[in-house]
Amino acid sequence: MSFRVRSKTTILLAGLVLTVSGCVAETEPTEVSETDPEVSAETEDIAVVSGADDYVILYSGRAESLVQPIIDVFTQQTGIEVDIRYAGTSELAAQVLEEGEQSPAAVFLSQDAGALGALSDAGLLAALPESITSRVDPDYSSRDDSWVGVTGRARVIAYDSETVALEDLPTDVDEIVSPKWSGEIGVAPANASFQSFVTAYRVIRGESAADQWVSGLVMSDPQKYDKNSAILEAVDAGEVSLGLINHYYWYRMASERGGDQMRAQLYFLPAGDPAAIVNVTGAAILQAQSSDLDATSLVEFLVSDQAQEYFVTTTFEYPLVPGIGAPEGLPELSELAVGDFDLSDLRSIATTQELLRTYGLIF
Repeated sequence: MSFRVRSKTTILLAGLVLTVSGCVAETEPTEVSETDPEVSAETEDIAVVSGADDYVILYSGRAESLVQPIIDVFTQQTGIEVDIRYAGTSELAAQVLEEGEQSPAAVFLSQDAGALGALSDAGLLAALPESITSRVDPDYSSRDDSWVGVTGRARVIAYDSETVALEDLPTDVDEIVSPKWSGEIGVAPANASFQSFVTAYRVIRGESAADQWVSGLVMSDPQKYDKNSAILEAVDAGEVSLGLINHYYWYRMASERGGDQMRAQLYFLPAGDPAAIVNVTGAAILQAQSSDLDATSLVEFLVSDQAQEYFVTTTFEYPLVPGIGAPEGLPELSELAVGDFDLSDLRSIATTQELLRTYGLIF
């Protein structure tokens, strides 16, 4: 019984605020990366067989265009059929919270760490075996083994290299909102990646500092866009001097146009700066299906060398398994690490959204 949903019907839980777990509905728009399609409100009653029956149900907050090719490889190699429900990460997290122990999903593939932290807090995720967790750098997985990082994505500044010299770029996150850049900053306040960055700022530097930063951003008259790719296009066209994006958008554009042909270039702030935070996509097994051996096989595959190489070459994200090379030109993950930072703390994105609403950046 297939869960593959491509039609755009209204999801029962779309826009549901996950106040219980501190997470809100995903706002990252459809791009070449994470699509956010709606999913049918109808939930079918499915009897899930424990053990191994060559069948597993996956809820994917990552785009079909990115995920399906590597899932097809998994099925070809193992004979395990994977039925996938594609939707926005937080929509699916909301659905799992609603379904609880009755959820037919065995594996949850998330676009960010925050949603995984919310599900873990709700007691809905199973502890992953060491065969999975030992493969991934522990800084990019949960500390209770309830989820494992699959790929990493760094926050960066895209800048107009024709009008901005390297020595004039901000040296830390607070300089971004200085009067020098008034009217010249491109942001996507409704985008999940931007909100995760502000959440990281809150966690690392405190609520008062985050309030001041957001206030300073508003005073800097930022240019607002719907998505990361639109920001990057604006920087490359000389419409704004700086743009706050995830690193892989630049790499995708460069693969099509040639990096040396682009006005927009990348700049990484120093290690530990909230504006250089590395978020992850991640995978978890639902507690109710913890005995499903096919679910374990799927998550093991997602952190295999083969799958990691696929994501590096297709999505230009960081691999999280040691020994797999990152896309050329990226700094080492260790150079961007924030000491003692728990990615699960990104689950408090609801508080971030309230902050952004207070200053009129989102509604």
